[in-house]
Amino acid sequence: MSAIKVGVITVSDTASVDAAADKSGPTIQEIIRQRGHGCVRSTILPDDERQIRETVKNWCYDVENTVDWIISTGGTGFGVRDRTPEAIAPLLEREAAGIVHLLLAESLKRTPLAALSRPVAGTVGNTLVVTLPGSVKAVKENLEALFANGFIEHAIDLIRGGTGKQVHAAMDSGHGGVPHHHHHHHHDHHVPQPRAILSHDPSLPVYARHRVSPYPQISLEDALNIIVNEIQPLGVVSLPVTPALAGNILGEDVHAPQNVPSSKTTSVDGYALRSSDPPGTYKVLTSRTHALADVLPEGSIFRINTGGPLPAGTDTVIMVEDTELLSTAKDADGQDAEEKEVKTLVQVPPGDNIREPGSDVHKGDLVLQRGEVLTSLGGEVGTLTFVGRKEVKVHRKPVVAILSTGNELLDLQSPNPLPSDGWGGIWDTNRPSLQAALEGMGYNVVDLGIVADDIDAHVQAIKQGLESADLLLTTGGTSMGASDLLKPVIERQFGGTVHFGRVSMKPGKPTTFASIPTARGEHGRKFMFALPGNPASALVTFYVFVIPALRKLGGWPGERCHLPRVRVKLIDAMRLDSRVEFHRVIVRAGEEGLRATSTGGQRSSRVASLSGANGLVQLPTKREGGPDRLEAGSYADAVIIGELYMSDPTS
Repeated sequence: MSAIKVGVITVSDTASVDAAADKSGPTIQEIIRQRGHGCVRSTILPDDERQIRETVKNWCYDVENTVDWIISTGGTGFGVRDRTPEAIAPLLEREAAGIVHLLLAESLKRTPLAALSRPVAGTVGNTLVVTLPGSVKAVKENLEALFANGFIEHAIDLIRGGTGKQVHAAMDSGHGGVPHHHHHHHHDHHVPQPRAILSHDPSLPVYARHRVSPYPQISLEDALNIIVNEIQPLGVVSLPVTPALAGNILGEDVHAPQNVPSSKTTSVDGYALRSSDPPGTYKVLTSRTHALADVLPEGSIFRINTGGPLPAGTDTVIMVEDTELLSTAKDADGQDAEEKEVKTLVQVPPGDNIREPGSDVHKGDLVLQRGEVLTSLGGEVGTLTFVGRKEVKVHRKPVVAILSTGNELLDLQSPNPLPSDGWGGIWDTNRPSLQAALEGMGYNVVDLGIVADDIDAHVQAIKQGLESADLLLTTGGTSMGASDLLKPVIERQFGGTVHFGRVSMKPGKPTTFASIPTARGEHGRKFMFALPGNPASALVTFYVFVIPALRKLGGWPGERCHLPRVRVKLIDAMRLDSRVEFHRVIVRAGEEGLRATSTGGQRSSRVASLSGANGLVQLPTKREGGPDRLEAGSYADAVIIGELYMSDPTS
C-alpha cells in the first residue's frame, strides 16, 4: 500500500505558547517517518474543546489535502483542562473500541496509572482518529502497539476501501504482517537507520539494481505539504540595519524608540517666523548667524530647509514662494553671497507648514511587525532607519550549498574532464543557473563543484555541504541509472530520511527531498533537495519546491512561502499530460489582463525554454475521456518566477 498521510495535533496550553515545550508531537512525527510514512500536517493547540474539534473536522473533510490518520497527543487524562476526548468523540462516525482497548492494555502493562487515561478512537469520514496521552514515553509505547504486525497499515487500507488481502496473506505465511521490523540489540555503533531503506545497494552488481522505483510517486500537493511541515525556521539573530537586510524576516515587533520628528520641523523650504509677524521687510538669519536655542529677534526671519528644526520663539513657516528678495550681502570680492533682506507677502497662521513632534511616529508606536518581510524595495529598511533602529532581530537567512553530479559534466570555466567512457561530455548548466537564481534572491551560495559518480566523492561533498550550509541542493543522480547514487548515499552512508523520492509532475518526476541527522543543524538535522539533472527540470523544481523550503527556513509567513500565482489567458494551445505539468511561459500585462505565451519546446533537457520565461503555467492532468489540451484563449493558473512584462501595444 502507499504511504500513510498522517496529521499530528499536540494539545497543550503550555506548548501552544512555547512550541519548544512540545516533545510528544515531534516524537510522533519521527516515528511516522521511521515507519516509511509521511507527516503532512501538524499543529499545536491549547486545551480548548472548540479549537480541537474544528481542527479535526477541517482536516478530515479537506478534499485537497487529505489525511489518512490523525493522531492527537495530550489532554486525555482527568485534569481540569483535559478535554480532548470530549472534543473528538462527537465527531466519530464509527467508534473503534478495539483500538481503545489495545492502547489501554499496552499502557497498563507499564503502569496502573494508565487506567486514568481516556483514549477515544474511530473514523471521521475516511480518516482514522486516535488520541494518545501527552507523555513521550506513552506515545512511544502506544505507537509501537499500533504498528505491531502491520495493524495500522491494515486499518488504513480498509478505511481507504481496500480488502486487506496483502496483510492477511502475510500473516497466513507466518511473517506477521507488513512491514516487518527486526530489532537486534547490539551495542556497537552504526550509522543510524531511521526508516526502512528503499534505495538500491550500490555495492551490488548492476543487474541487481531496481527496475521499478521503490519510492511511491506522490502528488504535487502532498510533496509541498511534506516540505512545509518538515522544515522549521532557523533561529533569530541581531543584525545591523543596512541594505544587506533585504530578504530577511523580522524576528521581533519594532516599536519607535522616540518621537519622529523629535521636535518641531518644517515641511517646506522657507523662513521660520512668528505668526504675529505682518507682511513686510525682514532681516534674514541662518544657522550660521543664529543659534536655534536663542529666541529669534524682532524684525528677523530664519531661513530653513525641509525637515529642519525651528528656532526658539517661532511658531510658523512661510514658503519661499510667498517672499521677495530685497537685498543681498556681498563677499570680499563684491559678489552677491547671501540673502540680507526679504519681503514677506502674506501673514502666516500658527502651525502652518510645520510637523509637530511625533506627528509621523509617536514613541512606542508599532512600526513593523514580527514576521514582516524586509524587501529589497527599500520601504522596510527605510522605516527602521527612519525611527532610529541601529540593529534589529531577524530570522537567519539560510546558506545554500550546490553541487552537480555526473562524470559526463564539464565546468565551462575550468573544463577538466572526470573519468568517463571517452566521449567529450556536456557543460554543467545547472550549477551556474541555480547559483544565478539564488544569488539574485539574496542567498549566499557555497559552490561544491562537480562530483564524480563515486560513493566516496558523494560522501565527501555532502559532508562539506553539511558543515558549510543550511540546505544542500544537488542536481542529477536521482533516477534509475546504475550510477545514480544520491538516494543510496543519503540513506546508507548518512542514515538520512528520504521524505519523498518521486513526484507526479512534469518535468521533475525524480525530485527527491531528504533530511540528514547532524549535530551542526539547529534542529538536529539538515535538509537536502536532489533535483533532476535535466536543466529545465532542475530550474522548474527549484522554483516549485526549493524556494518554499528556503523561505520556510528563513522564517517567511506560511502564506508567502510559495511564489505568487495568478490567472492568465493562454495565447498558445498547450497539451495535457497524465501528470501535472509546468509549462514555461512569458506573462505580459496589458489592457486585457495577463496573457501567457509559450516559450516553445518543453523538453526537460531544453533549458532555453526558461530563457526569458517569467512564469510557469500549471496545467491540469489529462482526464480519461477529457480534452488532450488547453486551447488558446483558455485560462489557467501560473506561478510567477520573474518580473512581469508589459504587452506591446502594437501587437
